[in-house]
Parts: sequence; C-alpha cells; structure tokens
Amino acid sequence: MSTTGVVNAQSIIDSLKRVCDALLRQQDYILSLDQAMGDGDLGITISKIGTALKKYIQSAPLDDLGKLLVGLGMETNKAGPSTMGTLLATALMRAGKEVMSKSQLEPIDLANMMIVAGNGMKDRGKANLGDKTVLDVIIPAGEAFKEAINKGESLEEAGRLMILAAESGRDKVTPLKSRIGRASWIGDRTAGLIDPGCETMVIILKAIVNK
Repeated sequence: MSTTGVVNAQSIIDSLKRVCDALLRQQDYILSLDQAMGDGDLGITISKIGTALKKYIQSAPLDDLGKLLVGLGMETNKAGPSTMGTLLATALMRAGKEVMSKSQLEPIDLANMMIVAGNGMKDRGKANLGDKTVLDVIIPAGEAFKEAINKGESLEEAGRLMILAAESGRDKVTPLKSRIGRASWIGDRTAGLIDPGCETMVIILKAIVNK
C-alpha cells in the first residue's frame, strides 16, 4: 500500500500481484485449515483465483479503477465458483462500483471501499459477526481502517491498524464453534480451530499492505 496520500493504478496493480502471489503461496496451508474443518476445497479455490487474477491484471484497464475491480470480481466468480469465491467476487464488485471512473484513489476512497466490500459480503453470505466467518475479519478491519483515515493517520498507519483488527477478529472467533456452512456440520470439533475463510482474508489484507 502506498504511504502517500494518493494511490494510483500502478499501486493497485502491485497490491493485486502481491495478493495473487500470497494466495498461491499459502494454498496448502489454507487447504490444511479447511480439511480440519471438514471441507478441503478452499486451498484449491484460492489457487484458481490467484492464477486467474494474475493473468487478468496483465491486460486490465488502468484508466478506470472501478472497472478494474469489477472485472476482477467477475474473474474471481468464474475462477472460483464456491462460497468464498462468490464472497470475494461480491466484495470486489462492490468496491469497484464505489470508485467507478476514478483513475486514482484518495485515502477515504480506500476506506469506503473496505466498508462496502464488507457489507457486500455480509449481504451475500447472510452471516453475522460472531458466526466465525470471513466477516469477523473484514468488518473490524474495514472499521479500523476508516477510523484511522478519518483521524488523519497515514495510509501506512491505517494499514497497520487494519491488520491488527483483522488478526484480532480472527483470533476472537477461533475458540468458537462454526455456525455457517459445512464447518457447522461438525459442530463442537470446530471450536479452537482457525477458520480458513478468516485466515484467507488476513492473508489478503496483509498482502495488500505489503506485510
């Protein structure tokens, strides 16, 4: 993430490349977390998404970052037609619509993108905070980032606070039982296990801010 006040197209592309690389690098780890929860396809899904997006950004439009993000959302949906893929696609498309026609982004644009992305995931997934899902990471992360920006913090500091909130959200629900999706089928055995969706979102956010 840029440490200056404005984020240009190249900074967005650089962040996206880091996200793709991180997803590909961590696929086996996420697979192991998902298998422990009674599933096992998330590692494969994020690998497909990372590969597809890495290819897409090679020729993606840079004059309109909104179109870029919406396009990324559509590619995500095609590459990973699963629950997580659908949620990530929704987040990207909501974020894209928030900044349509813009070729560079102000800090408040980034903050608003985080908020609408989280709300989009919530609307699409029909989950709530505390259900031990990706929402328990992206919602507090977005709120922390926007609060920092509103206080006049630098993007670097806002990103640091966002990651702290993301990790805290993940850790807060780790002791709980999963309430949504296939993981909920094995009930008590999910208590104390890291939710793979939560961890995937932490990995994505860390890659965005280059941590």
